[in-house]
Amino acid sequence: MSGTAAPGPDVDEDASHAGDVPPLVVRGRGGGLAEALGRRYLLSLLVRKELRVRYRASVLGLGWSYVKPAVQFGVYFVALGLVLRQREIGDYAVYLFGGLAVVSTFSEAVGNGTRSVVTNADLVRKIYLPRELFPLSSVCVAAVHLAPQLVVLALGALACGWRPDAVGTAALLASLVLTGTLALGVGLLLGALNVLFRDLENLVDLMLMVLVWLSPVFYSASRVTDLVGAGSSLEQLYQANPLTVAVELMHRATWAQASPGNAALLPGGLLRDTVVAFAVAISVLVLGQAVFRRLTGRFAQEL
Repeated sequence: MSGTAAPGPDVDEDASHAGDVPPLVVRGRGGGLAEALGRRYLLSLLVRKELRVRYRASVLGLGWSYVKPAVQFGVYFVALGLVLRQREIGDYAVYLFGGLAVVSTFSEAVGNGTRSVVTNADLVRKIYLPRELFPLSSVCVAAVHLAPQLVVLALGALACGWRPDAVGTAALLASLVLTGTLALGVGLLLGALNVLFRDLENLVDLMLMVLVWLSPVFYSASRVTDLVGAGSSLEQLYQANPLTVAVELMHRATWAQASPGNAALLPGGLLRDTVVAFAVAISVLVLGQAVFRRLTGRFAQEL
């Protein structure tokens, strides 16, 4: 009687377990910005870490974010509003400080976002977490520093006669959302590219130095219209800059209602420009996320 043959591999059992094997994924690639937004606890930890590092061994700590804008506003009010007598723009200190609040917040978010992945190289190499958290935390830190600037701006505008209105409140919210969306998109794009090309962060610093002159912060938009001509392609390009629109929305929210005649210096078609600016900012955000996700698998190797 022949012996029982040794059982062969159980094909059916193997097949049944095949579905339990997790799919292969690219190492270091996660769920993108959506996953980062869902990791609020990790995001808060990164934000607190950045703030602690920035204000380490400081007596006032975060209080400096209130002192600095208050002193800055006082300097503008005395030097430009009283001494130099800027006459073209009424309530010039409020106008200038409102524009600077937007541009400085954008510059801080983009500058830190560009360095964010490289700065957190140890975390990138050692543990998994959505890499988008790093540029996102830079935007959140900039938002923390923006809050006291808005307080100082509101107090200065109130002293000049400004009273909040519904349209101004909507303009303020639109300005903040537009600035944050654009900063996050640019931060994602540059943060990913900076891992591969480290000279980029120095180039970004140079660009941010001149950024304040590309929006109506020290001057009114009517100066640009007079220079390049109303309706020209250069004027349309200038008005299509989302940061320019964000600055003008901030002006509408605070400065425009401070004194009679201020609103006349605001550009026409601000609502239309706002829609275009949001379309551009969202496009930049989509592009930044796409480039970031494509390169994120190389971060650990490059760092």
